[in-house]
Amino acid sequence: MTANPLLAACPVPTAETEQVLLGHGSGGQLSAELLRDVILPGFGRAASAGPLEDAAVLALPKPEAVMSTDSFVVDPLFFAGGDIGSLAVHGTVNDLAMMGAMPTALAVAFIVEEGFALEQLARISRSLGAAAEAAGVPVATGDTKVVGRGAADGLFITTTGLGVRLPAARPSASRIRPGDVLLLSGPIGLHGTTILSTRAGLGFETEIGSDSRPLHRVVAAAVAAGADGVHALRDPTRGGVASALNELAAASGVGVVVDETALPVPGPVAAACDLLGLDVLHVANEGCLLAFVAPDRADAVLAALRSRPESAGAVRIGQAVAEHPRRVVVRTGIGAVRVLDMLVGEQLPRIC
Repeated sequence: MTANPLLAACPVPTAETEQVLLGHGSGGQLSAELLRDVILPGFGRAASAGPLEDAAVLALPKPEAVMSTDSFVVDPLFFAGGDIGSLAVHGTVNDLAMMGAMPTALAVAFIVEEGFALEQLARISRSLGAAAEAAGVPVATGDTKVVGRGAADGLFITTTGLGVRLPAARPSASRIRPGDVLLLSGPIGLHGTTILSTRAGLGFETEIGSDSRPLHRVVAAAVAAGADGVHALRDPTRGGVASALNELAAASGVGVVVDETALPVPGPVAAACDLLGLDVLHVANEGCLLAFVAPDRADAVLAALRSRPESAGAVRIGQAVAEHPRRVVVRTGIGAVRVLDMLVGEQLPRIC
């Protein structure tokens, strides 16, 4: 007997299901229910007011607009100090901030695998909404798609952010000059070691948590203190401090010297890196920034960073130099010098 091709479509799901079904991506009643009952309530006051439209209309002030987009595929979805929802907000807000911009709106797209638990989706939506509200940025628009089992490993999130640049901010790698002071806003290695410990069950996650947090207010404080003396900003996410500094050195043509003894490394992070044979400078971060600042503004900017709770542990860790252009070196505690290369390959996949 030949099967009726009309019956090849996915079964009609029941509204009572506690998992995401392909029917939730149909654009019909179940799609509307998923948005109405699970996703949008999680965004809370961060959700854009008014009816759902195909796009958001935004009133932008005159200064330069800045846009960034990023996709988040972190494994596991939940970890000490955050989850994929809050990480999606923080990561995009911070990308805007590194260009001296304050966030004005977010667009959020969910790619959800069939069978994903609705309770987890609601939890992640609440976390995303809470993070957006805390950052003071509305979720203006978005999209949700459902794919078949095995096609998305649970949930992927893509976040696009729109921001407005602070009038005095002009951070760019091209503005780094020899003599610039290198500042770091806080401890390193927390996010990467938290994710690794959670995956492998190493137990370090009981002592540490991800440093995932928004940094735009930290940037605003730095710019208020240093104006255009804040020459470059970078958040050392994948590839850690090493990759970020090598990218900046290559783009600017300067050399960089890092003082290893000045690096703020939490004890549990150092222990995890020793156990696993990792260089903490290659470990990912989600809540700290690197800043190259003109020498005459460095003290003021450092004080401004330390005035913020997100960057109270800010320190000087090095400087830009004319020697060894486009290379980064580390001076160790015993006076030796080693070259700090970018991370080769993937130290830890699916980290953000």
